[in-house]
Amino acid sequence: MNDPLVIAGRVFASRLIVGTGKYSSFSVMQQAHLASGADMVTVAVRRIDVGRVSRAPGAAKPALPETLLDYIDTDRIALLPNTAGCYTADDAVRTARLGREAGLSNWVKLEVIGDEKTLFPDNEELLVATRILVKEGFIVLPYTTDDPVVCRKLEDAGAAAVMPLGAPIGSGLGIQNANNIRIIKEAARVPIILDAGVGTASDATIAMELGADGVLMNTAIAEARDPIAMAEAMKLAVQSGRLAYLAGRMGKKMYASASSPLAGIIR
Repeated sequence: MNDPLVIAGRVFASRLIVGTGKYSSFSVMQQAHLASGADMVTVAVRRIDVGRVSRAPGAAKPALPETLLDYIDTDRIALLPNTAGCYTADDAVRTARLGREAGLSNWVKLEVIGDEKTLFPDNEELLVATRILVKEGFIVLPYTTDDPVVCRKLEDAGAAAVMPLGAPIGSGLGIQNANNIRIIKEAARVPIILDAGVGTASDATIAMELGADGVLMNTAIAEARDPIAMAEAMKLAVQSGRLAYLAGRMGKKMYASASSPLAGIIR
């Protein structure tokens, strides 16, 4: 579709962003990425050997174990480093800086977790980290709760896009509060990317039909019985949901309405 996603002036052909964790192998991850059509993937800075990333071009490359970066075509796919595993603003800021200094990107999916069991974000710390990183020139995409007020504050703090959750990370529960996602999108001046909670293709379609500008997912693909087939399903689901949103759904009615009008029928 000639309907690209634009974040901070950068154009993405796909509105699906995928992750790199939980796959059975790097090869399966690579094939799933290809099937998804995604042109941006998120990687945890803490999972990367930053020494390998920052090696000077042309420098000798000793024999080292493969990493997930060896299976990502960075000429075609943009890296979105994330601060997964951070529980304070200071820790998240340090991790983002490390990723940038290692040469990953000045983009960051900003995560500051507030609870180990639910992995819900600590929105107070998230706002602090967002303000700091924006001032330092980062393109910040914060992962947050589906709270319209918090989303507005993150936008005001300079976030290039806001990423409210649909349900807890890795839960596969689908969108738990569709009305909040709709409200968040209605008020937003930056792209809204639904992040976390998608379990199957219909969840991705619903997110797009609600008006989300994109969907980010990892577990739903990586832990599917056939990750490659699920990646393709998610690609089609996002495209279908976006097209339906643009088309405009019919209004809901309490009673039946005949598909064939009665006027002009032969009696």
